[in-house]
Amino acid sequence: MGKREMMGSNGPYHREFIRRLKKIPVHGLGLSVDIHAPDLASLRRSLQERQVPPDYLEVFRTTPMALAYTRKEVGDSLLTYHGEGLWVTQPEMADSTAFGQEISEAAEQLMILQSAWLNHECATKYLAGYHYGTYLPPLYTPLSATVVADNTRLIQDLLDQQCRLANGSTPLVLLEMPPLTYFVAGTMSIARFFRVVSEQAPCGLVLDVGHLWTVFRYSGAHRAMSLTRFVQEFLNEFPMDRVVEIHVAGLAIHESHRTLASRLKVGMGDDALPAWIDDHAAPIPIVLFEMLDQILGHPWLTSLKGLALEVDTKQVELIVDEFIEFSRHYGPLFSRLSSAEQAVPDFEACLVSEGQRTTPVTQTLGAAYDRYARVLMGKAEPVGTEWSQDTASIQDLDLYRSVYLPYEILHWGGKVEDMFVESCRLLKERDVSLDGFVVFWFSEPRPFSGLYDFFLLKVEWFVKFVREVAPELHCIAEREAEELRCAYRFANEPGVPVS
Repeated sequence: MGKREMMGSNGPYHREFIRRLKKIPVHGLGLSVDIHAPDLASLRRSLQERQVPPDYLEVFRTTPMALAYTRKEVGDSLLTYHGEGLWVTQPEMADSTAFGQEISEAAEQLMILQSAWLNHECATKYLAGYHYGTYLPPLYTPLSATVVADNTRLIQDLLDQQCRLANGSTPLVLLEMPPLTYFVAGTMSIARFFRVVSEQAPCGLVLDVGHLWTVFRYSGAHRAMSLTRFVQEFLNEFPMDRVVEIHVAGLAIHESHRTLASRLKVGMGDDALPAWIDDHAAPIPIVLFEMLDQILGHPWLTSLKGLALEVDTKQVELIVDEFIEFSRHYGPLFSRLSSAEQAVPDFEACLVSEGQRTTPVTQTLGAAYDRYARVLMGKAEPVGTEWSQDTASIQDLDLYRSVYLPYEILHWGGKVEDMFVESCRLLKERDVSLDGFVVFWFSEPRPFSGLYDFFLLKVEWFVKFVREVAPELHCIAEREAEELRCAYRFANEPGVPVS
């Protein structure tokens, strides 16, 4: 067996990946969008007027009716799909009652769009029975990597059975490297984690440049090396030959950090780097394009099909201005890159022995994720091999637990006070703080059986919270909840009669 095959870069899963990749056309420069925010029709008009139409659009999961409308409106233009709800990091994924529904929905929406790939974050919003509005990264351990690979192969197999595109191919599963929101947990490098996954599954990868910056910031790497050196070392260990798409999005200091961290005096940082996190509405900082230039120059980037700005929730004018500059600079470069003959490298020099990074085989991943969830809720201390971080990193974890996470429950997907105006006013008159809703949210694990929708979960559980703390207000909260559900259905499926 040759060196490359021994390392997995030419093993059966990589050969299967190459076979699938050959059926995917070059997509070019695109935009990753939520078709509802900003309004996609307005955005497309503005791009046409400025003569910078994107080569493709990657759209987020929404309703089949909305996707079918989008497919009709864009004609023959390329569309790809960013999925949700397939929690590939979780050991119980395949056994959950919702998994079959999620796969069926993904297959249906991929067919509507005729998408060449299913892009999904290698992350979760459902952890050990607790629900979140934004992504949590996996535990970066060898056992976790194996579970991700197993789950990814299962998803690909089911798509092969349920989703045949017009050209006879099946959408390729792409795993996107998630951002770090102040913390990381694990026993192996993130780059090595994705190499282990790719050695055990035929998936492609999405490399998000902003997410990579957060790894530099919150893994502590910025205290040990320059950004240029970090990117070089990361790319040399990451399976760059599996990168099918690259994303670039904004970074910003989160509103919860700006408004609450100074009062709580946590997580303010001990160095000159800003406490940026992934923020698609924010402008894209210059440093990300400097990183992108370095990434695009890497000799092992041999499978790239698309390069997209992620712009959901961003103002149309800013999207257009950024895409003009993006197209001017990267259009010719991408054209040369996608048509060039590139040598496939020998990976052995940059890899480390997996034997140096193993965790005890007796430790089950389910128990590890249960501990992970308890650490995030402040019910357990971040101790053990998965939390071997320095003092500054633990302080950043405190910022997530005490500032970001409560803000997420009260504001993400809709501010509770704006959603339940009358209920919140009456709760305030009774001296019932909304902080109690955060405590209620994480009071106990709750099984989930339907398709994942954080907004609808929030509506349902706020009614239950009101019933617990102020039963006399339950009818008012339920009335407001039903109004929210109706408005939500109408916003996601315009033209559908609302009963």
